Formats: sequence, C-alpha cells, structure tokens
Amino acid sequence: MLRSLGQRRVTGSDEDPRVAELRTAVSRLRRELAAHPVEFPDRAVAEDELAALAAMTADGPPEVPRLRRSLLLIAGAIGSVSALSRGLSQVRYAVELFGEPPRR
Repeated sequence: MLRSLGQRRVTGSDEDPRVAELRTAVSRLRRELAAHPVEFPDRAVAEDELAALAAMTADGPPEVPRLRRSLLLIAGAIGSVSALSRGLSQVRYAVELFGEPPRR
C-alpha cells in the first residue's frame, strides 16, 4: 500500500495539473532569480513572493486572488530584468490556468 501511494504521488495522478504547473514555474523562476548576478532594489520582494507561491502550492489549489496579488508583486519587483522575463511569463501563464474565481 505504501508503495502505491508513493507511486501515485510521484506520477501526480492525484494532483491538480494546474498546481503542478504553478509549482514547476515558481521553482524555475526561483532558481533563475537565485542565479541572477545583478542586485536590484526589489529583489527581496520577488524572493518573498515566490516563496509564498511555493508554499501555497503545497496545500492544493491556492486562492486565486492571492495568486494574482503575488504575481503582481513579483512582476513589479522584477520590473524590466529581461533575463527573468521568460520565467516570469511562465509563472503568469500558470497563474492564469486558475482562471477567475466564480461569481455569486
């Protein structure tokens, strides 16, 4: 039984594919940001928000408004650092997979 649970977790069959996509994009951008040699004024803001996004993906589907807020903060913090634009685009795409919250 333990083995089958482990296999299911590794293959992601129980996981929301949107969460997996977001986790991958966030992880990639975090690595790119860590490797980026140039300091910029809001780097810590970007790092903090990426850490928050990573934490949100650990508990299943995150709250869409919180995702969007984090994305805006990251985009504003990274600004025009062209070396990070591809990674930021991938995070934006992953956030957009969650769509708009349902209206009541």
